[in-house]
Amino acid sequence: MMLDAVRQICRALPGVTEDIKWGADLAFSVGGEMFCVVNVDPPHQISFKCTPEEFGDLVERPGLIPAPYLARAMWVQESALGEALERPELERLLRTSYELVRAKLPRRMREALDGRPVDRPRRFRKDRRAQNTKGVRGSGAGRRGPASDRAGVRGRAPRRKR
Repeated sequence: MMLDAVRQICRALPGVTEDIKWGADLAFSVGGEMFCVVNVDPPHQISFKCTPEEFGDLVERPGLIPAPYLARAMWVQESALGEALERPELERLLRTSYELVRAKLPRRMREALDGRPVDRPRRFRKDRRAQNTKGVRGSGAGRRGPASDRAGVRGRAPRRKR
């Protein structure tokens, strides 16, 4: 399997972006979070996120190892692209990786990726004059009185001599 095939699989998923990270790694992300990384230098190593069950099964196979630095997050690395995983299985694993990362995104971002309109919450404003207890902004006068009464420290009363 070639690097172009991996790009084709990943770019077919909605909302995926790709960029070069760390000099020679092509990273595929959804919502700014990575789900697959491929080394552009031969042999093309590929790393991706998987479920804990798949992680245990995959790392027992020859040619697959826990991904360096990312194994604790259940990432697997194939030593050479196409060596241990056939295209249909890799497609399934990359889609699973995409779904795992996408599920952790905020609800609004997931809805935006689906193309659904994002509802903005309505914020009801109270009368601002009723909320304003600090006085004129920047004057130094507030709930605790003028700045000279506060001894220059917020939240603490001035010290008294004994």
